[in-house]
Amino acid sequence: MPTVAPLDIDGHVLAVEFLGDTPFFASAAGAIHRLEGGEKITEAHKGMLTCIRDPHSESLISGGEDGKVLRIAADGSATTLAEAPRKWISQLAAGPQGAVAYSYGKSTFVRLSDGTTKEFAEERTVEGIAFAPKGLRIAVARYNGVSLHWVGMSAQPVNLEWKGAHTSVTFSPDGQFIVTTMQENALHGWKLDTKPGAEARHMRMTGYPAKVKSLSWSNKGKWLASSGAPAAIVWPFQGKDGPMGKAPLELGTRANIMATSVKFHPAEDILAIGFIDGMILAVRLGDAKEALLRRPGKGAITSMSWSKSGKLLAFASEAGDCGIVDVSG
Repeated sequence: MPTVAPLDIDGHVLAVEFLGDTPFFASAAGAIHRLEGGEKITEAHKGMLTCIRDPHSESLISGGEDGKVLRIAADGSATTLAEAPRKWISQLAAGPQGAVAYSYGKSTFVRLSDGTTKEFAEERTVEGIAFAPKGLRIAVARYNGVSLHWVGMSAQPVNLEWKGAHTSVTFSPDGQFIVTTMQENALHGWKLDTKPGAEARHMRMTGYPAKVKSLSWSNKGKWLASSGAPAAIVWPFQGKDGPMGKAPLELGTRANIMATSVKFHPAEDILAIGFIDGMILAVRLGDAKEALLRRPGKGAITSMSWSKSGKLLAFASEAGDCGIVDVSG
């Protein structure tokens, strides 16, 4: 068994992310706890709703019930990026050139590094936002599909339509695919055609016994792992048509015990799978070999994050029992 350094935080922990080799744990109560020569706390929000890592800088972005969007630096200091009094900020994305997107109601706002903000309105409530890997472009998940907006242009959005409620959205690392989680037990995807005027092609990924709450791309974008079943469901994206016509892998299968969180290793095709009973497995895609990283605990695993070196895995749970697993051995 690898060594586990436990941390007990009061209440539900939404997310965990590494900045450098320091893990940051974001609690729903509003505080951000970091383990840096002991536990240090940043009081960020009066009720936190979301916290993400900015992939373009060593910082976190958080949103709360207080209507604030904050940037949290590696030393724990917080800077207010935006404020929308009496609004709940539950959707965030971090993009290139210091851009940050957030939403409330039917609008997405993109704040640029110079402080200017652009608004993109939808006909229905915004449920998820993602930045494209290249270029300043956002995807907005909403009822009946996804809207694609170029941030620097006043062009009409590209609308990807599919009936139903789309609850989150992600781009593949190469920017060729968009995948949403849905209110029903399914994912939906589009293959983006780069030719002007060409239609995006649909990908249906169904058969889940529960809602998909967690997605993770492998480091080269060849695989997309998902929760929502008593195993991690891992879709192949190697070919030009993605998973169309192909069966997914099922990794870490456990009888009737749901996977609630998935996270790919930063360098290798190894997947960490967190379950509803607090257990964590690591599974190698090549041969499906499993390693037990943590025995069952108090609450469902809500989030996991690998350090840049891939030697540490931090985890968070809905009961507040969190920690770090050292897998370097």
